[in-house]
Amino acid sequence: MITLLVFSLIFAFCMAWMIGANDVANAMGTSVGSKALTLKQAVLLAAIFEFGGAFLVGGGVTDTVRKGIINPDHFMDANLFPQAPAGAATPGPSVKPTLDTGPGLFALGMLCALITAVLWLFLTNRLGIPVSTTHSIVGAIIGFGLAALVPKIGWQAIEWASLGKISIGWVVSPVAGGVLSFIMFVIIRRYILRSPTPLEAVRTLAPYLLGLVIVVVVLSVLVKGLKNFHLEIDLWSAFAAALLVATLAGIFMRMMSRSHPPSERLEDQFFYVEGVFRRLQIVTACYVAFAHGSNDVANAVGPLAGILEVWKTGVVGSTAPIQSIVLAIGGLGIVLGLAMWGYRVIETVGKKITEMTPSRGFCAEFGAATIVLLFSMMKLPISTTQTLVGAVLGVGLARGLASIDMGVIRKIFSAWIIELPLTAAVTATIFLALQFIFT
Repeated sequence: MITLLVFSLIFAFCMAWMIGANDVANAMGTSVGSKALTLKQAVLLAAIFEFGGAFLVGGGVTDTVRKGIINPDHFMDANLFPQAPAGAATPGPSVKPTLDTGPGLFALGMLCALITAVLWLFLTNRLGIPVSTTHSIVGAIIGFGLAALVPKIGWQAIEWASLGKISIGWVVSPVAGGVLSFIMFVIIRRYILRSPTPLEAVRTLAPYLLGLVIVVVVLSVLVKGLKNFHLEIDLWSAFAAALLVATLAGIFMRMMSRSHPPSERLEDQFFYVEGVFRRLQIVTACYVAFAHGSNDVANAVGPLAGILEVWKTGVVGSTAPIQSIVLAIGGLGIVLGLAMWGYRVIETVGKKITEMTPSRGFCAEFGAATIVLLFSMMKLPISTTQTLVGAVLGVGLARGLASIDMGVIRKIFSAWIIELPLTAAVTATIFLALQFIFT
């Protein structure tokens, strides 16, 4: 069991590394593609906000079985699995479970899920394909459940209702992100970029656009982030606070824009307009990075928390507290992954799907962040990666189908389709092989 624990620590760190390498494009891909940020600036900002989100807001109690795909209580059923090593009367903190017990097999399954997700994310990162780290873990957990539980209790071992919700989010969120980003870009193009006086138009409308961003950011922090600190705030109070902050930010931006001297040349006006969107896009990108760090760090340390709980208590619980040191490990892994390998997926999202400018990048990031928030309020699990790619695609479609590289889109969609069944099959194979070898 000590060997399993050591490997779990290693692969949890590797998983966090892969999350950083793959999912950093969620926040920074469009910012680099539009040249609002250089690659080094994007890595630095993402490192700060990803680690901050993971360490400060990623704590509390994390569901160690992602999205309730399998019920961990099955592994504490003495009719299905032995509950203590041979010679031990009862399980408990003083009795370390072995791999032929229910808790031991649960820990082994969590390790197999981490191994599969790391291998899948390594492959897709090398190919520069943005995929969902959440769905890779979900698929891996399904595979573990198929191998460990279905032979004993049948197909009801899998929580099909939860899987159905994930499937809904999988399909709907990219479409919703694309539609919202499409609408946002059409409005900006109509009333600002194609205005006879774009400078005056952006001075008038930019405070409202900033207000929309602030509302999304503040609502996300108050509605989602405070729960991790065991603080609750009702939706209307959160909305009132968000509206107040947004109003103040809009007034400040309006005052600052008056200091810019007017220009008759359209080239100067467009340069100023894109500069405004460049600043808006950076703010939105930092928010997405913080939110991603707080949410997706659980994909790496959630299974590890379950394994540590088994090691400490000798039993399987449906939830397990995540210690600060574990969050720090996850946050550090994310930072190193994005710093060393993140550029591949950044280039795909920011440059290869469609050409990006700050105004287009702002629309994509705003659309993705808004859809993630709305689906979170509806308690539907979705992928930030897939929502962001859908939003980028929506901005591209607003400029015409010819502006989109369909070859890149086909490659991304193909990876999304095979992700769930592939990770499930690989995890089941690894679990059965290790179970045969060590039990």
